[in-house]
Amino acid sequence: MLKRKSTYLLSLLITFACHGVYADSETTKNEPKKESDDVIVVTAAEQTKQALGSSVITEQDIQKMPPKNDLSEIIRTMPGVNLTGNSTTGQRGNNRQIDIRGMGPENTLILVDGKPVKSRMSVRYGWRGERDTRGDTNWVPAEAVDHIDVIRGPAAARYGDGAAGGVVNIITKKPTNEWHGSLNDYINAPTHSDDGSSRRVGFTLTGGLLDNLSMRLYGNLNKTNPDARDINDNHQINKGSLSAGREGVRNKDLNSLLHWDMTDKQSLELEASTSRQGNIYAGDTQNNNPLPVNPSNPVSLVKKLYGHETNTMYRTNYALTHRNYWESGVSTMSYVQYEKTHNTRLNEGLAGRVEGQFTDEGKRSTTDANNITLHSETDLPFTFYVPQTMTVGAEYNHQKMSDPNSNKQSMSEGGQIPGLKEIRTDKMSASLWGVFVENNIELTDATMLTPGLRFNHQSETGHNWSPSLNLSHELNDNVTAKMGIARAYKAPNLYQTNPNYLLTSRGNGCAGNKSCYLMGNKDLKAETSVNKEIGLEFHSEDNLHKEKGLIAGLTYFRNDYRDKIQAGTTPVLQAVGGNGRPQFRNADVYKWVNVPKAVVEGLEGNLSIPVRSNMKWRNNLTWMLQSKNKKTGDYLSIIPQYTLNSALDWQATDNFSLTPSLTWYGKQKPRKYGYKNEKQTGSATDQLSPYALVNLSTQYQFTKNFTLTAGVDNIFDKRLFRKGNSVAVGGSQGAGAATYNEPGRSLFVSTNLSF
Repeated sequence: MLKRKSTYLLSLLITFACHGVYADSETTKNEPKKESDDVIVVTAAEQTKQALGSSVITEQDIQKMPPKNDLSEIIRTMPGVNLTGNSTTGQRGNNRQIDIRGMGPENTLILVDGKPVKSRMSVRYGWRGERDTRGDTNWVPAEAVDHIDVIRGPAAARYGDGAAGGVVNIITKKPTNEWHGSLNDYINAPTHSDDGSSRRVGFTLTGGLLDNLSMRLYGNLNKTNPDARDINDNHQINKGSLSAGREGVRNKDLNSLLHWDMTDKQSLELEASTSRQGNIYAGDTQNNNPLPVNPSNPVSLVKKLYGHETNTMYRTNYALTHRNYWESGVSTMSYVQYEKTHNTRLNEGLAGRVEGQFTDEGKRSTTDANNITLHSETDLPFTFYVPQTMTVGAEYNHQKMSDPNSNKQSMSEGGQIPGLKEIRTDKMSASLWGVFVENNIELTDATMLTPGLRFNHQSETGHNWSPSLNLSHELNDNVTAKMGIARAYKAPNLYQTNPNYLLTSRGNGCAGNKSCYLMGNKDLKAETSVNKEIGLEFHSEDNLHKEKGLIAGLTYFRNDYRDKIQAGTTPVLQAVGGNGRPQFRNADVYKWVNVPKAVVEGLEGNLSIPVRSNMKWRNNLTWMLQSKNKKTGDYLSIIPQYTLNSALDWQATDNFSLTPSLTWYGKQKPRKYGYKNEKQTGSATDQLSPYALVNLSTQYQFTKNFTLTAGVDNIFDKRLFRKGNSVAVGGSQGAGAATYNEPGRSLFVSTNLSF
């Protein structure tokens, strides 16, 4: 097996190296190029962005509606996008991440400049799919972003592992030959003292070092304070538990990039970055355990640690990117990336009620995760009966992780698991390689057909084929029909396939209230889904101003989800012996298993109306028809049934703009079943009523070098309070869908000084 892996890696390295033999000009993947006869070559990556499930957030959008801390705050306003916790339990509900089309955060692939970011994978994976993480959308400061591509549905399948829900590609600003720089400052001031405030400062610097060598440098300091420790105390379903507000975070980012135009037709980029994210503890424990009277109990650390950092994550990244362009229109892009995550956190309990709870104030452990990615692709324009552009490529990814704390769960109480050693290794790894081909076939001037095929092989789960087919046809000058179907793929994470990763539940979550184990399963299959969508787009031309007028679209999508991975509910083994209480000995053993079928289905609509030459009204609506496990009927995510985003862009004068916006969330339903697969009753069935958030942002450009942005978030002060997890561990009271906080009204001011 080792020899085969080495052969795969060597083959890809040879492919990467061969692209550098040719001396041609730089090509970015975002720009179509022209052949000598002025025929436009549309690459497969460019065609992907024309798919129905595709949205773009521009630099201007970010400047007018700046996020407080995390880019997810503006990404959530795109069609089909919401923020959710990692599971339908609502555990760690205030650490919410991007959830596209109800497929869950683990099925959203985060990219920066087309390269994968996987630091969140270094966070321990809990019994019910929880990770105590904010996700990976906060490694790039808002001021360094050029635009963000959000891709959903069949088009996302071309990106391979982990893109079943969709892709968020954060594109940073590129170096320039002229020297430019900027200083940025942002302050957010809540009107309620128990809501956390935000402050960030940053800089960018770019310019030419030599005629053919340019650089970019940016840095960022960012702090968001946690909500008050008692912000949710008067709203708890279970009065004895502690459901924390939103956690705070400190960010420090530094990124440098060198761009070398080797010739007028070839370029090389070297990037190095380092980032630090430290949480500011708000009092959350995974199971929202009751606070004890006895101060010697470890749960008392919750109060003591409030406002301090309980985990710190360092991410270091190096990337080398090479681009070629030939006069024939052929272009190549290849990169190698090394990503290292150093995740240090206070030790947590791994058993029963204390799972996720800090066990010692002073003892910390570090998880080291390394990701190496090699990627190469070539665009080949040619004519065979009709014009075509074929993209062929290959990718290799190796993940390696060491997590000493999570793999130390003792088997003394519940008994020894047959075949599993008491002292277990804390190291885990997996390799994945794939090859893919896509072809943009211009059947007619009005019809584009894009077939594709991707082959993946993962060292733990074997191989997988992912075919795709997308079609775009212009019915007339104003209406375009688009449709697509693709098979998406997601490999199990390193915890799910590792038999050495063991969780123990002392009755909670086990049949008959006895003790049980959950262990990794090396026989897991990869998760797959067949993604389908069909829709119409309408656009009219504003002949007076020579730009697009009315734009409207409606898309129906359906994802048939196969082999979703979750904790098993039927014991597969029984432990032997144990020194615990009688009911905890000879514990049942569960494994991670594949759930046969799940389905996600919905509608996405968009409407953009040019009210006047200087005013545009933008709207999008997502209607989730269903998102459920077809075996149990339980929901895959706690997300709104309806989500409406509406914004009015008014450029009142050349220097002054005003942007009022609204987001309306429909009702949200909680999970149907509890920890032991019992049907929910009482408060655990409570839905979250619809609510709306109204914001206002204004921007004034005093000079070409100074811009001020100011506004009000949540004008009408609509607040939500977290009432607990959807189910209370060891009790019948649950919070239903009220598992997160929505902050109240706040004021913000942002300045940009540039040269």
